[in-house]
Amino acid sequence: MRIDAIGRYPQYIPDLAAWHHAEWGPLYDDWTLEAATAELVDHATRTSLPTTLLLMDGDTLLGSVSVLIEDAPALQDRGSPWLGSLYMRPEARGRGGGRVLVDAAVAHAAREGVALLRLFTLWHEDFYAALGWQVAERTALHGTPVVIMSIVPAERVAHTGAPSSHG
Repeated sequence: MRIDAIGRYPQYIPDLAAWHHAEWGPLYDDWTLEAATAELVDHATRTSLPTTLLLMDGDTLLGSVSVLIEDAPALQDRGSPWLGSLYMRPEARGRGGGRVLVDAAVAHAAREGVALLRLFTLWHEDFYAALGWQVAERTALHGTPVVIMSIVPAERVAHTGAPSSHG
């Protein structure tokens, strides 16, 4: 398994956009499949923020994670940037790939000089807590309970020696 920039694999953008839209579309106002696709096309043009990192096994896409300037507009007053769209293909789950993606995103944020990285999660608070994330707030997004968590990327990278991404 290796981390790579989405720009190296633009052929996966349609599938990735469909996965993201199916998973999180109901949490956003007017976030269409076309909008999800356009965001990933934009991410493929850069490795700075915002961008998306892929977890690859050979030429097979296993999952992705994004580092975003804005994740949910309704939460933007909490600050920026955000880790978002952590997604693993169902058949690739449970093998540590999510952790590899999160560590790579945090390391990327550290290289970009991000002082505090945030995320929100509906169901995976324990997963992120085990990776060093702290609960900042419990709130709701369009009526759905979410937990906002944060991490200091430079401290996490110094603590874990998280791997760097390629690209």
